[in-house]
Amino acid sequence: MYSEETLISPLHDALPINCSGGTVHNTRVSARKDGPRARIAYSTHFAVTMPSRTSLSLPDDVRKRLQMLEEDGSSEEDQVKEKLKLVQDFLHDDAQTQLTSLEKEMKSSEISKEVYISKVKALLGKELHLDDDAQVGKTNGFSNGSHEDELEEEAMGADDVKSPPASKGKAGRRVKSNGNSKKSPASARVTRNSGKQPTILSMFSKVQKRKSDEMAEETVNGKDEVKKEEDADECQEKKRLKVESDENPAAEDNKNDTAKPVSVAKTPPPKCQDCRQFLDDSDLKFFQGDPDNALDEPEMLTDERLSLFDSNEDGFESYDDLPQHRITNFSVYDKRGHLCPFDSGLIEKNVELYFSCAVKPIYDDNPCLDGGVPAKKLGPINAWWITGFDGGEKALIGFTTAFADYILMQPSEEYAPIFALMQEKIYMSKIVVEFLQKNPDVTYEDLLNKIETTVPPAGLNFNCFTEDTLLRHAQFVVEQVESYDEAGDSDEQPIIVTPCMRDLIKLAGVTLGKRRAARRQAIRHPTKIEKDSKGPTKATTTKLVCQIFDAFFSDQIEQNDKESALKRQRCGVCEVCQSPDCGKCTACNDMIKFGGSGRSKQACKQRRCPNLAVKEAEDDEIVEEEDVVVDKAKRDANTKKKRQTQGKLEWIGEPVLSEGKKHYYKKVSMNNEVLEVGDCVSVLSDDPSVPLYLARITSMWEGSHGKTFHAHWFLRGIHTALGESSDPLELVVVDECEDMLLSYVHEKVNVMYKAPSNNWFMEGGMDIDLKVIEDDGKSFFYQFWYDTEFARFETPPKTSEPDDCKYRYCGSCARIKERAEQEVPQAFEPLDNESSDTKALYALACFKGDQFRVGDGVYLPPDSFNFNMKPASPVKRSHRKDDVDEDLYPEYYRKSSDYIKGSNLDAPEPFRIGRIKEIFCHRRSNGKSDTADVKLTLYKFYRPENTHKVLGRCQIEYAEDLIESVQDYSSGGQDRFYFLEAYNAKSKSFEDPPNHARSAVHKGKGKGKGKGKGKGKAAQELQDSNVGPQIPKVSKYRTLDVFSGCGGLSEGFHQAGISETLWAIEMWEPAAQAFRLNNPGTTVFTEDCNVLLKLVMSGEKTNSLGQKLPQKGDVEMLCGGPPCQGFSGMNRFNSRTYSKFKNSLVVSYLSYCDYYRPKFFLLENVRNFVSFKNSMVLKLTLRCLVRMGYQCTFGVLQAGQYGVAQTRRRAIILAAAPGEKLPRYPEPLHVFAPRACSLSVVVDEKRYVSNVTRGNGGIYRTITVRDSMSDLPEIRNGASGLEISYNGEPQSWFQRQIRGTQYQPILRDHICKDMSALVEGRMRHIPLAPGSDWRDLPNIEVRLKDGTMTKKLRYTHHDKKNGRSSTGALRGVCTCAGGKPCDPADRQFNTLIPWCLPHTGNRHNHWAGLYGRLEWDGFFSTTVTNPEPMGKQGRVLHPEQHRVVSVRECARSQGFPDTYRFFGNVLDKHRQVGNAVPPPLSRAIGLEIKKCVIERMKEEETTDVIKQEKMEVSD
Repeated sequence: MYSEETLISPLHDALPINCSGGTVHNTRVSARKDGPRARIAYSTHFAVTMPSRTSLSLPDDVRKRLQMLEEDGSSEEDQVKEKLKLVQDFLHDDAQTQLTSLEKEMKSSEISKEVYISKVKALLGKELHLDDDAQVGKTNGFSNGSHEDELEEEAMGADDVKSPPASKGKAGRRVKSNGNSKKSPASARVTRNSGKQPTILSMFSKVQKRKSDEMAEETVNGKDEVKKEEDADECQEKKRLKVESDENPAAEDNKNDTAKPVSVAKTPPPKCQDCRQFLDDSDLKFFQGDPDNALDEPEMLTDERLSLFDSNEDGFESYDDLPQHRITNFSVYDKRGHLCPFDSGLIEKNVELYFSCAVKPIYDDNPCLDGGVPAKKLGPINAWWITGFDGGEKALIGFTTAFADYILMQPSEEYAPIFALMQEKIYMSKIVVEFLQKNPDVTYEDLLNKIETTVPPAGLNFNCFTEDTLLRHAQFVVEQVESYDEAGDSDEQPIIVTPCMRDLIKLAGVTLGKRRAARRQAIRHPTKIEKDSKGPTKATTTKLVCQIFDAFFSDQIEQNDKESALKRQRCGVCEVCQSPDCGKCTACNDMIKFGGSGRSKQACKQRRCPNLAVKEAEDDEIVEEEDVVVDKAKRDANTKKKRQTQGKLEWIGEPVLSEGKKHYYKKVSMNNEVLEVGDCVSVLSDDPSVPLYLARITSMWEGSHGKTFHAHWFLRGIHTALGESSDPLELVVVDECEDMLLSYVHEKVNVMYKAPSNNWFMEGGMDIDLKVIEDDGKSFFYQFWYDTEFARFETPPKTSEPDDCKYRYCGSCARIKERAEQEVPQAFEPLDNESSDTKALYALACFKGDQFRVGDGVYLPPDSFNFNMKPASPVKRSHRKDDVDEDLYPEYYRKSSDYIKGSNLDAPEPFRIGRIKEIFCHRRSNGKSDTADVKLTLYKFYRPENTHKVLGRCQIEYAEDLIESVQDYSSGGQDRFYFLEAYNAKSKSFEDPPNHARSAVHKGKGKGKGKGKGKGKAAQELQDSNVGPQIPKVSKYRTLDVFSGCGGLSEGFHQAGISETLWAIEMWEPAAQAFRLNNPGTTVFTEDCNVLLKLVMSGEKTNSLGQKLPQKGDVEMLCGGPPCQGFSGMNRFNSRTYSKFKNSLVVSYLSYCDYYRPKFFLLENVRNFVSFKNSMVLKLTLRCLVRMGYQCTFGVLQAGQYGVAQTRRRAIILAAAPGEKLPRYPEPLHVFAPRACSLSVVVDEKRYVSNVTRGNGGIYRTITVRDSMSDLPEIRNGASGLEISYNGEPQSWFQRQIRGTQYQPILRDHICKDMSALVEGRMRHIPLAPGSDWRDLPNIEVRLKDGTMTKKLRYTHHDKKNGRSSTGALRGVCTCAGGKPCDPADRQFNTLIPWCLPHTGNRHNHWAGLYGRLEWDGFFSTTVTNPEPMGKQGRVLHPEQHRVVSVRECARSQGFPDTYRFFGNVLDKHRQVGNAVPPPLSRAIGLEIKKCVIERMKEEETTDVIKQEKMEVSD
């Protein structure tokens, strides 16, 4: 049961307090106890500023409306304001100036408001050439007509009501009886009722006065209010008004400059002055009138049927509160009789709203008319309020007038549609708050799904919720969320910053922070909706993982808490920031100014700035790929910045070797300390802040420069990617060395190699001391060799020193030399009998560790040769149309850029393919061949799209020579091509290939991986598809897939033949079921991974369902993608966010790795995983792996480069156990759009790249949307046929591969979401041209499939940024387009062009892509878990059909075979597909792992052979 009731009460009958000429603006909050409920009331105040414009030629309609005003008979003040509003666009400059100065005078209290009104009236009279014969009299208080948005110049948020200085009672209902109010000319008026007041009025007045006196003494909390705080409030308010009044003139001058060249200005359609509805709107309805027996309010209240007096003879005097009644069959209308909503800010703007109804006693909750007293024109309404939900489904809504409180039951028939919206938004906010409370990490699309699948409670006048409903009520919903957050604990992450709310705030253009400043009514949600469990579930961790985190964080948190205390906590602009500290919450109680200790440094709870919270969460999600200067390693300065030490140096013994002038020694004495070759030493830096450099002495000699040694450097952990998370005593070996004088040596140090123990695989989860060695200042250890460019930690390479140079061998020098040699091409096996005088021919060339023979296929860069054909690929052309009818397509102007997301126009070409005809070197003049310059003669191969310097080896066969099917041959390895015909570019015809092309030399059928940096570079290592007996068979690794989803990662590994997944863990039931469907042999656990690990660690063999748990030693490969929303939305670590991270699933996953100690480990995550918290999440992950003894590295891969038509960047962390080889990242197979291929990662200002050498090159062309799905049959919006037939053959290589070889004519899951009638109507009107989206929608009325009609979107405001259209039409749809606060009355619904998109488009890149169509020749944006045209990823419409993409189309965009099964309803299936790792990506990684295993097996074979030979020799 919702407990508290809050109330909004603006100022109807407030009495001006005349202090210093009426300029002091005072806001006061008062409350009283209402039985079990507490009420909050507020009153706000008005300052009028009059905007102005140029050129006074009035259109006819304006003249007519001016004339009507003259006859209207409304108050003078109203008339003046309405006139000013009508002519403000047409006034002369001098009149503008006069108005501005009058305004200033009024604000600085030089003239009173009455004088101001009269002067403005005179000025307008002069401007309009009207007879100014009206008498200037005193205004009667302040008439409450419509205050148009044009008058709201103050930056106070649209809901702030601006009214004259007000009384401090409950929003003017009760009058504070002090001297001030008596001076007011309107002091007798308590209600707006202008009919004859019966005598009961005086009774009400008496009670009210008494009551308001008491109320004035009370505050929100019922405590006494300190006078000082009121003064502070007043002072604050004054300051704010002063600032605003200073800002306004400038804004107006600016307007004058920009508005001068006016094309044929189109005047916006007329609106009602009161209720702000369009007068020409078909939906505008009039109140039908009251029955003859209806009573006025005071009369009705005395009717005995309502038993007002409860047998207490004192009557009103003892009546503590206003009387309360229920009303039914009610209609609410303005004074012109227009039926209007009461929740759209009208009451807050002092617009008089009345209602007619049947009134029933409070105890009668039957909504029928029987027993009700008919009443007419009750009001005006002073306040409306909500009292929570009775029994959970419906909220009670009420009105307050000057006389009574009324609880609403049932609306009249004509008012029902308007009231339904009110109930809808209240119920909507309930759904949102409860959903987000339990699921803080959901996306906007998930919330939409929740809303669309919620069935509204019976008795409410609407039957379903849609996205339009959510956007329509977004402001209200967000305010309720803010109010809920306010009531929460200070250490809870507010719901307002969840990804879902941030997207809603952006899309709907919600103003944050209005609610609290204005004390708007809020549904008091129960302060806690029971959570599944308090706080994050405790992660199950091994001792090692836990220690690493605790050791690191204890220092880190203290420092960060200090920093964050100094951090800006406010935006300073919104109303929350501008209000004073409340002095009552726990944070204020701790402030020194309120007598506290000042220790907590928390902001006042009432003043938690929502804008800043949302902005911080936003910033954290956007990781900019800023260009950082790449420094090779942190310590490049070694060569220059070292300091010599003064000491005695003497050689010990004779030289062990002499070469020319160099005499090599084994030992030297330095300050009586003996240094030997192989010892480690420290070297001082010139910069005292830099720690000692550490090196190993690999040789020492006496030479021309003196006593010299060769230093092989170590790198400290802090200078690797681990940064400050590394062990301070851990070093890594790097390939960096230099010659240096011995006088630079500071002292000898001990550096030990920590080898993995023999029992390493079984040591997981043990109690190990985190310290590897004691810190005595001179001792260090190392486990790995480190690649500074690719951030790879690998087992140090084995070095066998040759005996002849034992005392001068350096492993670093040897490896650097070997790499340099590989970069130079060399020719072998000369063919002397075929050579000529000018060139020498060879049979073999070597380059980058690969062998090339005549007849081998090779890759070359795309620019190495051209074809005689012009390519048929799409030409870059502008999609913009110049001759657009701007009245029909009013948003088309927003399409200024030609760039289309998902377009392949700038995708590079794939590598050229050639076959080696001959290998040769030119002969020099002396007849010898120039072996430094090896050249190839090649046959050109055309790809189908080319029919119209070496990068790697590939295999090319004549299709008819193959002994297997083309399909099997292709899938046997990546670098395989076939041909069936020859192409003659001159005659542009196809011919049979000549014989020499067919009989290629089939030596070493291998596939090479490219090294593409420039022309003429040849290939790299030999690959795993070398068909021949020498390839060892790789047995499949027993795999555990954690967070497996529906199994994308495992599927790719299975395709690569590297693993068999025996166990999978997936908590979400539908995904777990899908995994079972596709992997019947796998044990799938559907429970919390923490629970399972706890069971295993405590020695259990099975779980509660009797499933067998994997034991230590069982798991050979561990893969998974732990979700990390829990800490992704947090800017930096502090004690709270740390505990979230420490208990996150990433940490649990690392503990799985530590316990099971698999041979290979893979962690997959979103691209930003490597950047969260200044890369701290990445560093700690690597730190854990390094401490466990794993070789590891990280990189970012683009799935689109491995054969899917989708951009999807993913962070991949790879680790290999000691004794295994650390896999490299797979080279790209397909070229892809360069914009989507920024894959470097910046950690601590150093940019790392993965080991990929092809850059953005690729051996195949890019896969397009057409390749992916052009063969699928046409379906309609909402298609739900789970199994249909293909109706046709595959049309592309991709489609043949994805359909698979098995005979299966059934197409599954080609189903799509059923979108609402309005969304479907919009999709139908999106053109089929590439790049089409919502900006191409026509502004027309359309009949929807449910029979309803849409409305045209009305443009009613000047847009400061975009000006007017070429036809002179306005472009703004809300007051904010002109730089003022939003006005809730401007919202429009049920339009073909969604109102919210032009509303917020200027600040969100025009919402490019929403309602966007895919392009046949382009690619998918990252496949989402729920395709929504207005979701984060709006390009989800089929290129030609009027629907969103189907489940199967999304699965194809991820590279799932058509035979792959998904489980659940259409949304479950979408979520399974969207969350998966694309199988082609994991397959490519799997093949790299396989390659490492084969390499290791070959090495083991070689060492076995050598051992065997040695044994035979010794025998």
